[in-house]
Amino acid sequence: MTPSRSPLLLAACIGLATLAFLLPVEARDQWTPERANGWYARQPWLAGCNFTPSTAINPLEMWQAETFDPATIDRELGWAEGLGFNSVRVFLHHIPWQQDSRGYLRRIDRFLDIAHHHHIGVMFVLFDAVWDPVPHAGPQPAPRPGVHNSGWVQSPGAEILGNPARHDELKGYVQGVIGRFKGDRRVHAWDLFNEPDNDNRNSYSRTEIKEKAARSFELLEKTFGWARAMNPAQPLTAGVWLGTWKEASKLSRIERLMLESSDVITFHSYAPRPEVEECINNLRRYHRPVLCTEYMARPQKSTFDPLLGYFQSQNVAAYNWGFVDGKSQTIFPWDSWQKTYTAPPPVWFHDIFHRDGTPYDPKETDYIRRITRQRR
Repeated sequence: MTPSRSPLLLAACIGLATLAFLLPVEARDQWTPERANGWYARQPWLAGCNFTPSTAINPLEMWQAETFDPATIDRELGWAEGLGFNSVRVFLHHIPWQQDSRGYLRRIDRFLDIAHHHHIGVMFVLFDAVWDPVPHAGPQPAPRPGVHNSGWVQSPGAEILGNPARHDELKGYVQGVIGRFKGDRRVHAWDLFNEPDNDNRNSYSRTEIKEKAARSFELLEKTFGWARAMNPAQPLTAGVWLGTWKEASKLSRIERLMLESSDVITFHSYAPRPEVEECINNLRRYHRPVLCTEYMARPQKSTFDPLLGYFQSQNVAAYNWGFVDGKSQTIFPWDSWQKTYTAPPPVWFHDIFHRDGTPYDPKETDYIRRITRQRR
């Protein structure tokens, strides 16, 4: 039997471990295309979803100590394993780090343990510019009936993002989290900033900052530097999300930063297959692995069949948005911010399962299993 440690000794050990991954290391450069493709060749074909447990309305409710829900996470990742999913994209948040960094790291480690038990790796997202720009610690709001993502929050949000003098406050969070898990094989990749120039025009335009793209560019540029300074074994990325990126000369400043700084290329598309094919063909010019980190909105003809099969045939990693119909309410469409829905829509926008684990469409889940069984 291992001798028990005193609380003081245990705290000292944790403190030393924390210092160890924050000590200076030699910062790495952006991976070459050859290194990026070598990394990708060692992976199985990555397929999964953007995962938030059904009991969490946003990443704060997912990660804060009072509402962290490993039982639901374990149950729902078991359903993901049953579909043949082997990777999930998961949003973190800077506020739990500010509250209790050590406790936060323990919860992240617990999540990784649960995912690993189900043979699932994780792509973590550090920052997010979508939905409510005023996040706050503590109890999160109840869902607004019938509204898509009514309680999702940004990280870092308007107060910090809109003030470049405060951006450096986030360095410890970025380097603390990446530094702790930089060599962890349970982590597939680091997605540094989700849709950084999204202005949320149809939802939170009144509380959004001015010149958001410029402020996000500044934070993302710093974040790439902070992340590389930790020399992670996993690839770094930030995904483009609007358009098809046909002409490099017409890319926005922040799109160029994302595409020219990422180790692997990631993108979002909620379009039908022809437009998705165009996206992939255009992004191939960077000669790096291509991963689709958001897709699947049924009414927009962005559907598993045929997209998941196409992604598999092209060896493009695929992460659909949503998994279990829960507090995020993403079975409702984006226009639920302008249109009243008093009942679930006849065609779900996102998500695959009801809360009891029954599929929205058994034919759809059968198709997903058939495609994931073809994994190389």
